[in-house]
Amino acid sequence: MSKLDELIAELCPDGVEYKLLGDLEKDSILELGRGKVISKKTISDNPGKYPVYSSSAIGEGLMGKYNQYMFDEVLLSWSIDGGGRFFYRNKHKFSLTNVSGWLRVLRKDVLNIRYLYYVMDSLWLGKTYDYVNKAHPSVIKNDYLIPLPPLAVQQEIVRILDNFTELTAELTAELTARRKQYEYYRDLLLTFGNNPDIKWMTLGEIGPVCMCKRIMKAETSPVGDVPFFKIGTFGKEPDAFISQEKYDEYRKAFSFPKKGDILISAAGTIGRTVIYDGKPAYYQDSNIVWIDNDESKVLNKYLYYCYAMKPWSISTGGTIARLYNDNISKAKIPVPPLEEQERIVAILDRFDALCNDLTSGIPAEIEARQKQYEYYRDKLLSFKEVTA
Repeated sequence: MSKLDELIAELCPDGVEYKLLGDLEKDSILELGRGKVISKKTISDNPGKYPVYSSSAIGEGLMGKYNQYMFDEVLLSWSIDGGGRFFYRNKHKFSLTNVSGWLRVLRKDVLNIRYLYYVMDSLWLGKTYDYVNKAHPSVIKNDYLIPLPPLAVQQEIVRILDNFTELTAELTAELTARRKQYEYYRDLLLTFGNNPDIKWMTLGEIGPVCMCKRIMKAETSPVGDVPFFKIGTFGKEPDAFISQEKYDEYRKAFSFPKKGDILISAAGTIGRTVIYDGKPAYYQDSNIVWIDNDESKVLNKYLYYCYAMKPWSISTGGTIARLYNDNISKAKIPVPPLEEQERIVAILDRFDALCNDLTSGIPAEIEARQKQYEYYRDKLLSFKEVTA
């Protein structure tokens, strides 16, 4: 029997009480609130050392640093528009904008705020809020039912789950270091100086820029036979499809990538690359392009790593930044002999698998640990409810 099982058997053998956040607030166990309006201009006009957090989950929602602060304690915060997640704010002296809700624990002898964070994080995953009500504190206080085991049980659950999150944090830090190492060696391997064996070529000399035949919106549908990737879904899940007949017709009559060709985003996330896997798919003309290169001279995977260096210039004179075919054709890359290309690709493939492959390497380990954490978190936070 684990220590947690022993504590539950000793302290709450008949179950635990569940209470709504609103009832916990009425009992003065916790307090709910909302941040204040702080604009980016306000921050830029009054820079300082105190973090200001907004609703975004990117960078933990850090919007900037201000010369004043609102809080100097541990809080939970979340995005009121429902688009983010819960944050455990344990850094002193910070502020929250008005698109963030916050929660503080008043009775630390009754409720452990770190325990509450894990409960809220678990419940959040199953909640969806419309854009009328949103995740305002006045809404969620009557929506979140919190199990309240004795404090010793809460503390033991926190200890267990903290071990999981600490391991994930260590793996994430290692992944960040590995990616920096990968970028360093990629740049080193693709920098040849004045090596006489290296020929500098434009991408236009390596092969013509190609694109698929234009597909009109009326020729697509939300469901269908063959995925159609637009700039917004490139490298992601498709939300449009074309018929098998249209795919077969256009693939035979017009330009189409070969398996292994490197597809390039020419708009949106400019320079994003995807290796075409040869499966049936179609791509938006002019926004998704590729170089039709001869692999007996320049390997696809070598091009893939060169593209990561962003060798092209981007046209920004128009309303929207764009990578035109001419920008791509004029971009120069170093082209070593084929044997050297193979050696470079082999080295970078190993780094790439370690850093980015979801079936192996560190990302796979992080994903496995995250699933393990979520399983045990939900299991540990499921209690028998006490009956009156």
